[in-house]
Amino acid sequence: MNQAKIIEELSKIVGKDNVLASEMQKRLFGYDASLCRANPDCIVIPSSTEDVSRVVALAYKHGIRVVARGAGTNLSGGSVPSQGGIVLQFSRMNNILEIDTENQRVVVEPGVVTLDMKNVLAGYGYIYQPDPASEKVTTLGGNFAENSGGPHCLKYGVTGNHVLGAEVVLANGDVVEVGGKALDNPGYDLTGLLVGSEGTLGIITKITLRIVPKGEAVKTMMAIYNTLEDGGKTVSDIIADGIVPATLEMMDNLTIKAVEGAFNLGLPLDAAAILLIELDGLKDGMERLAERVMEICRKNNVREV
Repeated sequence: MNQAKIIEELSKIVGKDNVLASEMQKRLFGYDASLCRANPDCIVIPSSTEDVSRVVALAYKHGIRVVARGAGTNLSGGSVPSQGGIVLQFSRMNNILEIDTENQRVVVEPGVVTLDMKNVLAGYGYIYQPDPASEKVTTLGGNFAENSGGPHCLKYGVTGNHVLGAEVVLANGDVVEVGGKALDNPGYDLTGLLVGSEGTLGIITKITLRIVPKGEAVKTMMAIYNTLEDGGKTVSDIIADGIVPATLEMMDNLTIKAVEGAFNLGLPLDAAAILLIELDGLKDGMERLAERVMEICRKNNVREV
């Protein structure tokens, strides 16, 4: 079947306005945040699991490759159609389907922007812990496909630690469900297999995520060092002391200069290292915990906290 006929068949499934095939449109969907570049044969924008299933089944029948795409912020080339084919773009599947605070679960479509969901959850007093740097634009489907992390992964883990289940369209168009809403599901951990697979094992159309109540207290500290070694030793000593911060991130001098140049935050450009420390948890004991962290910093020749 020639390309014009394929596009005609795809248009019957999702509507002609949701099949893009101009050269300009192909270029817009032929890249991500990596250095990889390759144009698809066309872009399809589905609105439902049924749309995805029918598109994938059609592609399977005619031997056409399919690549799923969220916001294209990944650095791995995972959403680049390196060998052409159809790009499935999920901007229309952007609904939060269910928020279950009683069981601490949320069910979403893959096109939901990570920060948008977090803002909605905040109104319920809940939080979703994974926080990729691009969360303002990245989608939860992309987070699932890439097993995204973020600064809070030290304490709370990456995306895979918070996924309970998913609805998946397989290569032939069949729709299956893996995992579920329960914290522990019997049988093989197929959900864990799919998380981070970058769309190679199936296309995600629905995700069930674990959420938690917001912490009572958060305390953030910035420790400035004259040597990178002192900053690194502080990290080791904090962990060795049994303290698990929500965030523990270190910037070297090159990174400090880059961040200051971009955001003009007033960072000390002569510092060899800056350690960003975030503690969270109960109000009771937070000040004592923060003081213990500062003691460890001082023991390692911190210039300023």
